[in-house]
Amino acid sequence: MSLQGKKILIGISGGIAAYKICELVRLFKKNGAEVRVVMTPSAVNFVSPLTLSTLSGNEVLINIFPEPTTASVEKVEAKTWHVYTGLWADIFILAPATANTMAKVVSGMCDNMVVASLMASRCPVVVVPSMDEDMYIHESTQNNIVKLEEFGYFVMEPESGELASGLTGIGRMPSPESIFEYSKKILGGFTFDLREKKILVTAGPTYEPIDKVRFIGNYSSGKMGFKIALAASHRGADVTLISGPTSLNTPRNVNRIDVKTSDEMFYAVKDNYKNNDYIIMSAAVADFKPKIYRDGKIKKDSSDGLTIETYRTTDILEYLGKNKKSFKLAGFALETENEIENAKNKLKDKNLDLIVINNPRLKGSGFGTDTNKATLMDKKFNVTELELMSKYELAHKILDKLTCNTDAE
Repeated sequence: MSLQGKKILIGISGGIAAYKICELVRLFKKNGAEVRVVMTPSAVNFVSPLTLSTLSGNEVLINIFPEPTTASVEKVEAKTWHVYTGLWADIFILAPATANTMAKVVSGMCDNMVVASLMASRCPVVVVPSMDEDMYIHESTQNNIVKLEEFGYFVMEPESGELASGLTGIGRMPSPESIFEYSKKILGGFTFDLREKKILVTAGPTYEPIDKVRFIGNYSSGKMGFKIALAASHRGADVTLISGPTSLNTPRNVNRIDVKTSDEMFYAVKDNYKNNDYIIMSAAVADFKPKIYRDGKIKKDSSDGLTIETYRTTDILEYLGKNKKSFKLAGFALETENEIENAKNKLKDKNLDLIVINNPRLKGSGFGTDTNKATLMDKKFNVTELELMSKYELAHKILDKLTCNTDAE
């Protein structure tokens, strides 16, 4: 792919990996792109603005406001550099993205040229985190990464290896070549391969009420389904997300429908499943619900316990399998033993095109985690075992497998 005429804006924050951006600028220039660089004031401690200006052929901007001089005191000149710079770009690459800069972006603190330009931009944004492992895995950093993805930004996973501190772990900025190739694919539109496709995703648990204050539920957080919706949106799909109770924020450009019970989820799916190209049922829908709902709160009495009679809820996945016409259907199988055989039976019985097999006993998998280790099985029973990865990465793997032409395999 030629980058001739493409406008690349690189934002550099104050991390030790900033020196590697010189090579990234060179790669873009060599491939015909026009490059501009903005820096945080702390970034100049790690790489020279003069070097970056020479390599890019453009002025490097560091401060939102010009430095005061005798001339500027006598003549007031207003320039919204950050707005024009942000709107100029075809892609914004924030690399290295320090914990501090990511926190500023998430909170909207525009106190430097990098963050101000980023927030004024309308183009795709690539965020490349780089820091020591303890900083990267800290809960606040991980929460901010989730927020950035919800904003619609593309976040590159850092690499593992020797860090500037001398320790070894995750947090290394990917090589300039990796960042270049990743950004080039976005510019080439690979992430928009699902444009004009409609995708329905279900996520989260359902709550089956016992009385006004109690319910039958499960530990599902909804994270996997929300990541699938986010990934599909990033690739240009028209996404509808039907979610059970969860505290997660709605991914950008996703139409969300909130439900609580399995019945509500069934009717929401029934009302929205037609005209979709793909349906991915990742919700952990309750299999049973109480036969009797008690208005008010059930009081404790002298008995030893409470007996709750239940009956089966509607099998939404089975309903879709029986009514499947033009769409492809994916389901999930949470298994703790005989995973492959049980998933194979579910794949056949539910008339699925793909099934995602999870084992919550595996480290890094299960409810509430930001990572998952899954196995994919297509309708021809071909099995693909995946490594432990972020749920966002897994979402793309699921979409890749479901949206490919399996009949041609």
